[in-house]
Amino acid sequence: MTACPQIQMLIGGEWVTDGGDGTMPITNPATEEKIADCPKVSIEQLNAAVAAAQEAFPKWAATPGAERHKILRRAGEFLRERAPEIARVMTLEVGKPLAQSSAEITGAAEIIDFMGEEAKRQGGRLVPVRGSNLLQQRVTHEPIGPAALFTPWNFPINLPAKKLAGALAAGCSCILKPAETTPACAQMLVECFIDAGVPAGVINLVYGDPAKISEYLLTAEPIRKVSFTGSTAVGKQLGALAAKGLKRFTAELGGHAPVIIGKSADFDRTVAACAATKFRNAGQVCVSPTRFLVARDIYENFVSEFAARAGSLKVGNASADDSVEMGPLAHAGRVAAMQDLMGALGGAKGEIITGGKAIDGPGHFFSPTVVASPSIDSRLMTEEPFGPVAGIVPYDDIEEAVKIANSLRYGLAAYAFTADLDESHYLGNALRAGMVAINHFAVGSPETPFGGIGDSGFGSESGEEGYLGYTETKLVTVAKSG
Repeated sequence: MTACPQIQMLIGGEWVTDGGDGTMPITNPATEEKIADCPKVSIEQLNAAVAAAQEAFPKWAATPGAERHKILRRAGEFLRERAPEIARVMTLEVGKPLAQSSAEITGAAEIIDFMGEEAKRQGGRLVPVRGSNLLQQRVTHEPIGPAALFTPWNFPINLPAKKLAGALAAGCSCILKPAETTPACAQMLVECFIDAGVPAGVINLVYGDPAKISEYLLTAEPIRKVSFTGSTAVGKQLGALAAKGLKRFTAELGGHAPVIIGKSADFDRTVAACAATKFRNAGQVCVSPTRFLVARDIYENFVSEFAARAGSLKVGNASADDSVEMGPLAHAGRVAAMQDLMGALGGAKGEIITGGKAIDGPGHFFSPTVVASPSIDSRLMTEEPFGPVAGIVPYDDIEEAVKIANSLRYGLAAYAFTADLDESHYLGNALRAGMVAINHFAVGSPETPFGGIGDSGFGSESGEEGYLGYTETKLVTVAKSG
């Protein structure tokens, strides 16, 4: 059985076991057993973390990009070397199958690699001058300052890696506050950066009460950038706090991703991809496909095959069985939310084809669920489920499907499957989302921006945009002296 490491905070280069506000238990969501105690940061410790980040910032910002690249590259190498152990701990903390944990770590290492390369590449640009009296105009991107980074529990390595790598590559110091349920993963990731040579104070790691920590950090004067991944409701609150201090704010919030499936789509490949992606991490994914809009000609067959695949998934404790295909939900509240969602169905609100119930026994398990023909105004079709529940509705023409897909204020990811070239171009242009994928579900890669619009947030992580989000643009113009 994998053991969870002793949980420690990192403040000013020192690992701290004792939290000024006591401790909180960490449990395995598949068994509900305690696996560790986690220290809770006090205001005094937060103040020390902010002071450390402020003090470390000027020297790290002045460190050449090539040197920052070397350190980030080593951090990626350490993450790969330690992947087997970290993956086991992730499965213990989150409950996702081991294969998914391992894949997440591999992807995070690639993000770190890419951001390290950006530290070498991003040198600004020269702008041609208009008048003969001007000698040069140059635009540079300079690190914005200490950053506060907030990440959720569903991707406890990938999401902190995106934020840490972007901030560090750009020359920013930072304070990372990961989810209170997944501190061990964050700690093991931070250890990779520290062992790679990140100087003391550049990274600080704290745990504890989210509201208390966020309010303190967002109102602390030295903090100049805030990056948050989480719910839309909390994102709006943090955005308002950041605005009061004129702090740069990046928010990757909730989603309710539509999937438009045309009658020309490769049926077998499409239904297999849809079922596999929908139930990844028990549907607890911000870009998870949730609203399946299927051409009426293939609707009945799609529902039948999709439900069969959902019903055959092996659900269980992935920390004890590597063959498990879907693990538990994060906590009891998520199970209750799924049950509440099911209670709103029935009649014109939708028919449960498979699943729809919590699974008896220890752990926070809910069966993979497929709902046919939910009404467009039902809760399932308007509220992000963030769980293993899929709604499938038929459409008669592509314009109708796009109208349904674009009917919500969410705009994180949208997907479509079609073999019609004209239709694919139309959908790529017409779907309102920060990320659109045609004939696949891969919207996240190190080289491309990851972010949404509307109630799904603003700003991007990963790609060039993820680096520039931690910088300020500066123009320098030089004229003749006489």
